[in-house]
Amino acid sequence: MSRRVPALVAATLVVSLATPVFAEKMNISYPETSRVDLVETQFGEAVPDPYRWLENDVRTDKAVAKWVEQQNALTQGYLAQLPQRQWFADRIKTLMDYERFGLPRKAGAHYFYMRNSGLQNQSQLFVRDGLNGTPRLLIDPNAWAKDGATALDAWVPSRNGKLLAYSIQDGGSDWRTIKVLDVATGKVLGDGVLWAKFTNIAWVGNEGFLYSRFPEPQPGAEFQSLNKQQAVYFHRIGTPQSQDELVYATPSDPELGHSAQVTHDGRWVVITTSKGTDSRYAIHILPVRKDRKWQAQTLVGALDHAWNLIDGIGDALYFVTNKDAPRMKVVRADLKKQGLYRIACEGSAKTDDVCLESRPEFTDIVAERAETLDQAQIVGNRLVLSYLKDAKSVAEVRALDGKPVQQIALNAIGTASGFSGEPGDPETFYSFSSFNQPSGIYRFDTRTGKSEPFAIPKLTFNPADYAIEQRFFTSKDGTRVPMFLVRRKDVAQAGKAVPTLLYGYGGFDISLTPGFSAVRMAWLEAGGAFALANLRGGGEYGKAWHDAGRLSNKQNVFDDFIAAGEYLIAEGVTPKSGLTIQGGSNGGLLVGAVVNQRPDLFAAGNAAVGVMDMLRFDRFTAGRYWVDDYGYPGKEADWRVLRSYSPYHNIKVGVDYPAMLVTTADTDDRVVPGHSFKYTAALQAAKAGAKPHLIRIESRAGHGSGKPTDKAVAEGADVLAFLAQWSGLEVPRSEK
Repeated sequence: MSRRVPALVAATLVVSLATPVFAEKMNISYPETSRVDLVETQFGEAVPDPYRWLENDVRTDKAVAKWVEQQNALTQGYLAQLPQRQWFADRIKTLMDYERFGLPRKAGAHYFYMRNSGLQNQSQLFVRDGLNGTPRLLIDPNAWAKDGATALDAWVPSRNGKLLAYSIQDGGSDWRTIKVLDVATGKVLGDGVLWAKFTNIAWVGNEGFLYSRFPEPQPGAEFQSLNKQQAVYFHRIGTPQSQDELVYATPSDPELGHSAQVTHDGRWVVITTSKGTDSRYAIHILPVRKDRKWQAQTLVGALDHAWNLIDGIGDALYFVTNKDAPRMKVVRADLKKQGLYRIACEGSAKTDDVCLESRPEFTDIVAERAETLDQAQIVGNRLVLSYLKDAKSVAEVRALDGKPVQQIALNAIGTASGFSGEPGDPETFYSFSSFNQPSGIYRFDTRTGKSEPFAIPKLTFNPADYAIEQRFFTSKDGTRVPMFLVRRKDVAQAGKAVPTLLYGYGGFDISLTPGFSAVRMAWLEAGGAFALANLRGGGEYGKAWHDAGRLSNKQNVFDDFIAAGEYLIAEGVTPKSGLTIQGGSNGGLLVGAVVNQRPDLFAAGNAAVGVMDMLRFDRFTAGRYWVDDYGYPGKEADWRVLRSYSPYHNIKVGVDYPAMLVTTADTDDRVVPGHSFKYTAALQAAKAGAKPHLIRIESRAGHGSGKPTDKAVAEGADVLAFLAQWSGLEVPRSEK
């Protein structure tokens, strides 16, 4: 265990052993958890941290590994006795057992897409020669690991479709390994790229690709050390990684992160630079030269605004930005028209190379409007725009000069995504999903304006049996906040209060929109209600909505969530004894914070992979990025805000808490599991009532992505059974 203490901190350390804590009514005896008498004085306040040792890596610290083993044994023993568990496992498995497809991607004459037959642990990658060609299996990640925990992450075909670069995720970690295969033969080439993370794969012609990586970490520190010095490299096919060319880096500012894109016409490399999680970017561009010399030139220097590349056509680059437009607009930088580049770059003998000489002005193409612009693509000679209207998708087509062409009919409350394509090719694909409708894939022709189904799932339930409403409730300060409410129609028509699962996030400019979940559908099938609250801190209403829920305004997020729960009770949707809550990552923080602030309001909660120690989050892996939303623990003003709501530091001793199931995973290197370990240990020691306070720790899993189907089914059944037990939700008797 590290004993390093910052200069402003004085610490004392004495090891002791806690006495067992009992949840007597449930006959639960929590495992003993060692305490350290560690007290740090921060900004004049003494802050105990008795479970600091649980921050250590479970792979290398035997004491932490033993604690995890004991906690899992207790939790699994408890969950195994719940009468609802098997019903939920069976229903979730059945609801997942349908053929589903990912969005197709076209390259050359090939169409690439993901497919899962139903219950495969990992989806497979297929390719067709032509839109209606015979599908051919290209990659089957189910053969990569016996436990199904090694996943195909990103995959990008070369421009001509003959090669495919793909990244592999193992055990849920954020680290990626990139490999290349020959599409015609399916043979994996000798190329291999290690230590890629938070990366795009951007092909330069057909000869190689750009990617982002960090320096190789020290042995044993792969899953906890801070991520710094990210750089963009070019990997040329057929060469070892040691020969990869450094394209862009900022060694003088190691906290900057960089990702690369290449315009579809292959003319420009666009490097997007950020420092944290805020949408504040610098943009550098590099002309793609025949001699492959990399000369970055500044397009946008200051980290002040969002600049999301749409694409480039010749010397025009299109972006979505929030500069002077909090809900986003489309702009164009016309490099040639403004005389901002010249032929024959200095030091190059190639006459068709280009170099930027000064920064261009940006021309507004599509102005900001009341709805938030969520996504933009160039397909054919059209702009395809997707907006959020009260967190629901609306889509439209415009000419490249911004003139309206047509609306895209979606005809339901839901989420549309995709619309990717190429300039000059009018074909695009998009998916549409909702709470009662898994993603269907549609082909859209920008010339005719017509959509046609490409892959529509065959379901084991009737979507028409479920009612989806959007309601608005008033938060503590009078702010009007939207909420989606989903129930079986017979339940809604009966008007009876039923156990309700309330979900929230509220952070990082992330919008929560309607989407399908087999786990949530099982809850609805059992007769429960599901509510999704669009809290401040998200991106549903643009920059102002995000700003209203971060830094010193973070309490607004908790107030919104509490108000959502109070609304559901007041409106007779749920009885007070039936309100359960759930959130993951920043949403896990949300659950921990509101349970501390209003333990009387909730029957049960699931805090998943949560950020629970707000005074030390910036010391591990990607945690340093989150200061944009949370603030700096090393700055007194920010520290005092963080201290006021940090879940680990604000548990109320001797107060009755709702039943809590904390979930995390041993390979989570996004939010390290030590957050959940420390929080659970503190909650169990607090004598916080008779209801159980348990932790479920998945092995060989991470923050969520890449989780195999069998693990997802098991975790979903455990969580729902726990919440049902403490909210009074009874599963249908005929299927118990």
